[in-house]
Amino acid sequence: MLTFDGHNDVLTELSRVGGRAAAPGFLTGLPGQMDLPRAQAGGFGGGFFALWSRSDGFTDFSMLGAEYDVSLPDPVPDAQAWEMIRAQADTLVALEELGALRICTSSTQIARARADGVLSAILHLEGAEGIGPDFYELEELYALGLRSLGPVWSRPNVFGHGVPFRYPSGPDIGPGLTERGRALIARCEEMGILVDLSHLNLAGFRDVAAISKRPLVATHSNAHAVVPHARNLTDEQLRIMADSGGLAGLNFESTFVRPDGRPDDDIPPAFLLAQLDHLIDRLGEEGVGLGSDFDGCTPPKWLNSVDKLPVLVQAMEQHGYTPTRIERICWGNWMRVLSDVWRETRP
Repeated sequence: MLTFDGHNDVLTELSRVGGRAAAPGFLTGLPGQMDLPRAQAGGFGGGFFALWSRSDGFTDFSMLGAEYDVSLPDPVPDAQAWEMIRAQADTLVALEELGALRICTSSTQIARARADGVLSAILHLEGAEGIGPDFYELEELYALGLRSLGPVWSRPNVFGHGVPFRYPSGPDIGPGLTERGRALIARCEEMGILVDLSHLNLAGFRDVAAISKRPLVATHSNAHAVVPHARNLTDEQLRIMADSGGLAGLNFESTFVRPDGRPDDDIPPAFLLAQLDHLIDRLGEEGVGLGSDFDGCTPPKWLNSVDKLPVLVQAMEQHGYTPTRIERICWGNWMRVLSDVWRETRP
């Protein structure tokens, strides 16, 4: 079963070990959770490759108590954020030049890459730090292939407020989008850029829903009714997404799938299947995909790298999902929603 995935942080992983100069390592093997040999072994056909302006000072999750509210690092100054984002975009271009993948801006291009046996990559910006008020940087990234953007990571920025890594908690935390944030969403709407709702707080989510006329998508978010973590989506949010024809991508992060919210990779398949069941119940069979968060999460030990995706497929089969449902979750639903968001004729 070939899979398409809503989120990975392999570009951040590469930035830690040399950025563009380290790109050849993707073809031969990397120390993280994803590289080309393991992607091919696991039937990974493509997905969203995130640009992210990382910063130091993140809390050690292993030290968390039964209830927690993780202290987030400070925002990265715009000039520094843009330097990191642009360097990561250059690394993705280098991967394309090496033949490791193909940057795609339409579902037709993704279908062609699949037929050619090449990984497809959607250029995604997670947290819009570095994007100036005139959106010049957004235009530059768009020219490189950017077709997906999350206005915030979990920390606040000039566009809005994210949800913290807090358990137990809901996402109704703080105000919504700023005036500049609403302008960014409107610009993405004009350009046909998917707006990712993952990491946004409830007020910001509602603001995007009021502005956007496209399907609402959370590329790597789970169900709050199953695990009451602030990063997970409430049934109200899922209903709004369902009404828009949207999609949520199942995140493999332990704290989002364990009922106790713990950063512990001792996670049975039943925990992920409970998330899928609830998401399907609220979004419908055509509204659920995968959003692994590989290289940015602590997944179950049996799913701790991209080559192990077939184990998840097997778990879905044993759970009683039909081949049609599994194909939709693993590939077809992403193609449906991308075609709708980008307003193209489906292949």
